[in-house]
Amino acid sequence: MNGVTLLQCICEETRFSILDLLQKNNEMSVNDIVSKLRKEQPLISHHLKALKQCNIVKTRENGKMTMYSISNKDIAKIISDIVKAGQKMVMCCEEPACKC
Repeated sequence: MNGVTLLQCICEETRFSILDLLQKNNEMSVNDIVSKLRKEQPLISHHLKALKQCNIVKTRENGKMTMYSISNKDIAKIISDIVKAGQKMVMCCEEPACKC
């Protein structure tokens, strides 16, 4: 996967929020993610499926639950670095399209 493809897979608000949660919690079930993000389960499942197809998340069966985690340390570090960089950003653009 090249960098552009990776960014296309993660550059969606719900997907990035899921990855941020997984990066901080190591492993979570769909129900845990739904509870934390306060979004509908079908929406979360849809985005988890997309992230899994991109090999960004992996799954592990735990009884009847499926546990999700980030597939490797490099992806987890990228997510962490993006969050930190966003927190350090002082200036927001003045364009209406910006969501600052």
